[in-house]
Amino acid sequence: MVAVVAPDSTPVVAAGHDLQALLRAQQQAFARDMQPSREQRLDRLARLERLLDADAEREFAASIAGDFGCRSRVETILAEAVFTRSALRHARRQLKSWMKPRRVPTSPIYWPGRSRLLRQPLGVVGIISPWNYPLQLALAPLVGALAAGNRALLKPSELTPRFSQVLAQRIAAAFAPEEVAVVIGDAEVGKAFAALPFDHLVFTGSTAVGRSVAQAAAKNLTPVTLELGGKSPAIVDASADLALVARRLAFGKLLNAGQTCIAPDYVLVPRALRDEFVAELRRAVAALYPTIHDNPDYTSIINERHYQRLQELLADARARGAQLVELAGDAGGGNALTRKLAPVLLLDVDDSMRVMQEEIFGPLLPVVAVDDAQAALDHVNAHERPLALYWFGRDRAARERVLAGTVAGGVTINDTLLHIAQESLPFGGVGPSGQGHYHGEFGFRQFSKEKPVFIQSRWSGVSLLYPPYGPFTEKMLRILARIS
Repeated sequence: MVAVVAPDSTPVVAAGHDLQALLRAQQQAFARDMQPSREQRLDRLARLERLLDADAEREFAASIAGDFGCRSRVETILAEAVFTRSALRHARRQLKSWMKPRRVPTSPIYWPGRSRLLRQPLGVVGIISPWNYPLQLALAPLVGALAAGNRALLKPSELTPRFSQVLAQRIAAAFAPEEVAVVIGDAEVGKAFAALPFDHLVFTGSTAVGRSVAQAAAKNLTPVTLELGGKSPAIVDASADLALVARRLAFGKLLNAGQTCIAPDYVLVPRALRDEFVAELRRAVAALYPTIHDNPDYTSIINERHYQRLQELLADARARGAQLVELAGDAGGGNALTRKLAPVLLLDVDDSMRVMQEEIFGPLLPVVAVDDAQAALDHVNAHERPLALYWFGRDRAARERVLAGTVAGGVTINDTLLHIAQESLPFGGVGPSGQGHYHGEFGFRQFSKEKPVFIQSRWSGVSLLYPPYGPFTEKMLRILARIS
């Protein structure tokens, strides 16, 4: 069964085939208006922005905290609401420029004809969003879809049911169902959603589920944007200020208790600096989170299954010889009742351990000691291409070697996470960490068809090459060979 929220904010339970009815209604609405005006798009973006007013912000934050068990309102506003409002305002400011047809060069042999690129909406975009940042990762792709002139169906995660209900009700109050609608349901509903013949499908989540989503979409030849994850490394160069590195790494790793797709997954540190780095990280964590289990600023693990998974990662690493270093004064491991797991460093790790094979998605941070900068590069390149890469240091030549010698979805230098917040940069993975991208104009283009248009003039030089062929044709071919 799938719950579809009606405009009166009353949940209506309908059979699964109503997914097709929702999609069909949006397709028919798009067919009646295939090129929404700038004014229409601005209106939709403005209505979406009103979903983030002060009252809604409080309700969203409270619902997300309820789903997690504990999550700071400040964290939700900072990482989700502020981020999304910034994306909306950027889109509204730049929309006129993005929509403008582009003149592109025309080969001289086809002059005086001219060429244009017309950016046209695709139709209906499906968005499957995850639980870790449920507001941001539902609405950020929606910004691009609406700016590009599309309709959209959203499927939020079943692991955040309180948030999903609030989102569905507020979307239903702001948009007609043929514009934007929210579908609520379990994993089976998610599978049915992914199998719909959308004009484009966006999925944010794990690599394993991403493969299934891509396979379902492939049956309809639906193009997909997959925002996945993987093991995003942080490289600490010998030239780095370790106190600064530790504070910024601690913030980026422990935001949302590490439940962030671009969180630093492990750290590569010069062997001679490892112990000093560990000491600095202890101090940084103590400053950010003086306590853990009773700290309202420290987020709970989303559910019991994920909490147990993290405990199993720790147990496996310990059994295989890793040294575990707790980073908080009242750590004491974890609290199963509140699902708060204290941050832990793992030393002496190797690739036989699950913690070095799987995306961690929690407050565990393996530290890999390396002999030199080349060894760090070799380690990164021996593994799957990550969604994010972080480099810390003051040696510009070393920085450029890392940028040129690695492939990653995105990079932040001397900090963590912040490349995702830049609307002028695309966000997306590469290979196992994802495909496609969005944010800013890159999202507008991702959800548009850049239709190539050639406009022929009244006089066409190509007509000189029409049959019947003869000596004049041969002469023209020789001329074309010289100028083409």
